[in-house]
Amino acid sequence: MDPPEIRIVLVEPSHPGNIGAVARAMKNMGLKRLVLVNPRQFPHSEAIARASGAEDVLSSARVVSTVTEAVAGCGFITATTSRTRDQYFRVADVREATQRMLAESRRGPAAVLFGPERAGLTNEQLEAAHLLIRIPASESYPSLNLAMAVQVVAYELFLARGRPQTQVRAGEPAATDGPWHDPDTSLATPEEMQRLYEHLAQVLDEIDFRDRTQGGTHLMARLRRVFQRAALDRNEVNILRGILTAVQNKRRRAGAAR
Repeated sequence: MDPPEIRIVLVEPSHPGNIGAVARAMKNMGLKRLVLVNPRQFPHSEAIARASGAEDVLSSARVVSTVTEAVAGCGFITATTSRTRDQYFRVADVREATQRMLAESRRGPAAVLFGPERAGLTNEQLEAAHLLIRIPASESYPSLNLAMAVQVVAYELFLARGRPQTQVRAGEPAATDGPWHDPDTSLATPEEMQRLYEHLAQVLDEIDFRDRTQGGTHLMARLRRVFQRAALDRNEVNILRGILTAVQNKRRRAGAAR
């Protein structure tokens, strides 16, 4: 079976040995696409030594400067987290999340983000994620090494490829029937979602619908999380942008009439 179209994205990894160990974990589980965002040291002899037979994964790794570049062209995007986030992020068990990721990867590239060893991913780096993955661990010591976290996710993806796909969305009952989306329609890419958010912000400004909170900065962040949780496909994004355009055209005609 061909490996799924899933990118393993390491964001600002600080230890070259961890990069090599990640490459080995990926090859063990049939994954090939490694993307590094601002690695501190790469290429590096320690990465090659720790790869131990997975040098091909290392040599084909893509190095980029931003998360946006790393996930460009992807549909479904997940990210790992070891700490509690605000309530606007949907969090799933690793097994549930990998089944969803595998299903979505059959319709277009998918990605899973892993944060820096010390601090993890920032909320800004999570903006494109549809789902967060939390790996269960002992409460007395829940912190996993970067390569260990990748190994767990890669292992669950490997197992999921041999299991019948359950049609369950994060947070929904296991008995849900039918696919998550029309299988012939790809999920919207991060670039398409960003254009939707910019269009939405423009229309909200035109109709004077503003953030009324004290800081005045939370509205778009909340709206982003709503749409990221929904995991919109391209048709749905086009429909929403068509509605926004219709609102703009209606206002222009009304203004001209006055």
